[in-house]
Amino acid sequence: MTTESLTRTPTPASDAPPAAPTTSPRRAARIAGIAYLLIFGLAIAANFGVRGGLVVNGDAAATTANIAENLGLFRLGTIAFLAVFILDVVVAWALHVVFRGAHHDLSLLTAWSRLTYTVLLGVALVFFVQVPAMLATPDYAAAVGAEATAAQVLLAVQSFDAAWLIGLAVFGVHLVLLGALVLRSGLAPRAVAVLLMVAGVAYVLDTVAHVALPDYGAVAGVMLAVVAVPSMIGEGWLGLWLLATRRIGR
Repeated sequence: MTTESLTRTPTPASDAPPAAPTTSPRRAARIAGIAYLLIFGLAIAANFGVRGGLVVNGDAAATTANIAENLGLFRLGTIAFLAVFILDVVVAWALHVVFRGAHHDLSLLTAWSRLTYTVLLGVALVFFVQVPAMLATPDYAAAVGAEATAAQVLLAVQSFDAAWLIGLAVFGVHLVLLGALVLRSGLAPRAVAVLLMVAGVAYVLDTVAHVALPDYGAVAGVMLAVVAVPSMIGEGWLGLWLLATRRIGR
């Protein structure tokens, strides 16, 4: 026994190897599946039921009147978007846990891209939160005038749309990466992966079309179908598969 071995101090606890993951891939899959289904319901209700029902594109007066008459509904829509914002963070984490065994770096990049989209959705929500504050404060309209208030309300809605639109382009990148990850893992059906990648490309193209086309409204209906069909089928299928599959290890 050498002098060095006698004098060597024990390795501090802080230098010990990190503990093993505490969440199993199968449990993370169930969490992701539940969150996916909640996001589906909340996003459809908030975007098409509230935003789509109250906002009149290009008409500040009508949009402001609709929101002012349904301020409670508008607040509920904002809360629904906020819930989506939080649930997307959970989904990003859970999908990373599920697929990190297939390719850790690709899984991490996929999670980061969804988190980037989520941050942009959070930024967009700031504009929605401002709308009730403007309409529910009588002194505000009295100070700036009814027309100016309506213009600012419409601008806030348009700013929400713009921030979310940029976020959806990043979300499209996330879906392409997620599809590639699903293919690499070999766990879910290949058709799910293909639909996710098609939906991802569609999201990116839709954002580009918004920016590049002088009259996006002429193709808005077509682009909605191009984005919505593969996205709803692919993500819905993935969500149900995550809930039901037994191919993921415990």
